[in-house]
Amino acid sequence: MAKRDFYEILGVAKNSSEDEIKKAYRKLAMKYHPDRNPDNKEAEEKFKEVKEAYEMLTNPEKREAYDRYGHAGVDPNMGGGGGGFGAGGFGDAFGDIFGDIFGGGGRRSSGPQVYRGADLRYNLEITLEQAAHGFDTTIRVPSWDKCDTCHGSGAKPGTSPTTCGTCGGHGQVRMQQGFFSIQQTCPKCHGTGKIIPEPCPSCAGAGRIKRNKTLEVKIPVGIDNGMRIRSTGNGEPGTNGGPPGDLYVEIHIKAHPVFQREGDDLHCEMPISFAKAALGGEIEVPTLDGKVAFTVPEGTQSGKTFRLKGKGIKGVRSGYPGDLFCHVAVETPVKLTEKQKELLREFDRSTVEGGSKHSPQTKTWKDKVKDFFE
Repeated sequence: MAKRDFYEILGVAKNSSEDEIKKAYRKLAMKYHPDRNPDNKEAEEKFKEVKEAYEMLTNPEKREAYDRYGHAGVDPNMGGGGGGFGAGGFGDAFGDIFGDIFGGGGRRSSGPQVYRGADLRYNLEITLEQAAHGFDTTIRVPSWDKCDTCHGSGAKPGTSPTTCGTCGGHGQVRMQQGFFSIQQTCPKCHGTGKIIPEPCPSCAGAGRIKRNKTLEVKIPVGIDNGMRIRSTGNGEPGTNGGPPGDLYVEIHIKAHPVFQREGDDLHCEMPISFAKAALGGEIEVPTLDGKVAFTVPEGTQSGKTFRLKGKGIKGVRSGYPGDLFCHVAVETPVKLTEKQKELLREFDRSTVEGGSKHSPQTKTWKDKVKDFFE
């Protein structure tokens, strides 16, 4: 009996992607699952047929040969159509399904699994001035280097690692549980595929030793609290030749005695005397670039905010600097002499006699209280 077309079996077009083929396969494999079709020989044969089509069409070389020459171009010994439901049969088929779901890909590994190294974080505390202007610095971070004694092999000098007998050097073992086939890291060699009979005395068989290394870090102008700088390849080394992870330098800005940062803007409280608030005049205002002169207008009230444009911080992604907001706090004089107290009493009498024109806020407040009680 002539074999059916693989694309027809799966119900997909010849130009279908691998993802489309996998999706069709999962649907049909679950449909003809032997547990769903007990003692159904027809369903069993259909499952075998679906599995064979899937294995052929998800193998790039076999698919190319099939597309060019049909069934004659595919070696029947490499197909999975005649297998039962033991090793290489149903268990492997659903190993493919669950491998795709959980990230294993469902393919039997031909060697030890390669893993990327873990990323590391380094907390760097800097001042607000350093964040505003940027600077270059050096940091010392823990690092793993190749062991000088065994040159990274992990074996005692004069000896060498041997192939793991449990996994045959693959680093992975396949566990069969009923019709499920689960691939996991070899418990004997922990995924390396090698066993070290005599570990290196310097590194205890790890093949690497821990050292501190110095790295140069460039802190960009305007960096903000919580931002991170990535140092590529300076994380932990990979496993079995995998690439190293990255180092992330996380910025923490110290509290400033004068300024509070809000995005690219700065805020500060500016205490002024009672006389300066009443009469007005020039005062010096601090900025991150030095002091600037600023004129306080006559009659300035406590809580008044003045904006100094462009005196904030130029952020990492900003085209221009933010502003500085100065919040006025009128300071009440303390520890007065008798003469100063008498002068203030005289001043108070004169303002009361002058009426509400000297205290417009007090007049407004009294009117509101009067309206409230009436």
